[in-house]
Amino acid sequence: MTAALPLPDESQTPPSAKGEAETGFTLTLDSREGYEQVADFHLGSVAPLLVDEPVPLGAGNGPNPSRLLGAALGSCLGASLLFCLRKARIDVQGLHTTVEGVMGRNERGRLRIRSMSVRLEPVIPLADHHRMARCVEIFEDFCVVTASVRPGIDVQVEVVPAVP
Repeated sequence: MTAALPLPDESQTPPSAKGEAETGFTLTLDSREGYEQVADFHLGSVAPLLVDEPVPLGAGNGPNPSRLLGAALGSCLGASLLFCLRKARIDVQGLHTTVEGVMGRNERGRLRIRSMSVRLEPVIPLADHHRMARCVEIFEDFCVVTASVRPGIDVQVEVVPAVP
């Protein structure tokens, strides 16, 4: 019989979701030249972010909205996995996340994000790899972004532990 791991229960919320869970958030975007927009997240010390469309529509001077969605998805999943692994007292020495998006046209010819594949590679001592199973089983359910976009975008998630 194996000992139970100290994992978060369903009633616990990761720290990243606690501040916005009941209140929501506000950000603003102001247009500049061409298709450039500056996103202000209204977070005090966080610098505004330049968003732009790729060439030939824009100048490609910043990430476009599709890439920002990919970054949000990868970051949210990464934070959820890290939260669970740390609660389980697993020594995570790093995390590398790769997000691949597939674009395609819908029945009306409009470009859409068809799917996103997310590969999370936590760097964990080999001796702890077997202890990750419960976290890998539950962490996706705590990611606000994944749960929000899955009804419209096929999201595939893979966790592949790496050794230091």
